[in-house]
Amino acid sequence: MEYIGITIFLLYIWAFFIEPELLSVKRYKVSGLNGKKIVFISDFHVGKFEEARLKRIVRKVNELNPDLVLSGGDYIKEITEKYTMPIEKQAEILAEIDAPVVSVLGNHDAFFDKYRVQKALERNGIKVLRNSNTKIGDISIAGVEDMQTSIPQPETALEGTDGYTILLSHTPDIYPDVEQDVDLILAGHVHGGQVRVPFIGALICPSKYGTMYSCGDFKETENRMIVTKGLGTSKLTVRFNAIPEIVVLEE
Repeated sequence: MEYIGITIFLLYIWAFFIEPELLSVKRYKVSGLNGKKIVFISDFHVGKFEEARLKRIVRKVNELNPDLVLSGGDYIKEITEKYTMPIEKQAEILAEIDAPVVSVLGNHDAFFDKYRVQKALERNGIKVLRNSNTKIGDISIAGVEDMQTSIPQPETALEGTDGYTILLSHTPDIYPDVEQDVDLILAGHVHGGQVRVPFIGALICPSKYGTMYSCGDFKETENRMIVTKGLGTSKLTVRFNAIPEIVVLEE
């Protein structure tokens, strides 16, 4: 019984205090990028006193030397400023990324104030897409509104895109409903479930599809989708077997 108690205590320390502070890099092979390297980051959920964590993320992104950085949103930790680093300060830190940054917004951003979040990001050179698109070099990036707090419109977002096209969505739930052909869909939101039991996987995810799209690489339609485990935590600050990750896309 003594060993069981010690094991439970150590697992608690790991899940609540160690793993949430770790940072991993997950690499995917993607064709058609013409030698470019893209970094995908999402679900920051930056707490009021987590400046060091956000700066560590930015440093790691810069170490990867990307040509383009894409973000799935959710900068806000909770819907009140009591627990969240001011988005204006977050945006100033994110502006230190040495590459163009394009983002969509997440449900936490919308619950907080998506107009304020968008204004802060764009003031610091981060392009925000809301059922719209932009082009960086020869890559088209389309981004849809968050499904939980608005109406995503892939057809509108993709209008006028050409060449290699990436569709950004905060949530993977949009995946089965995207009828347009794109080269890649990127999503976050579900944090890999935050708690993943070995040999079982995520126990629960905030998705209408349950744990189906908790994280990883999917090709269930004509389109390919990659879902990141994200960088932060919402509600309980716990991660187990779901280490925060930066996604790298390269040929």
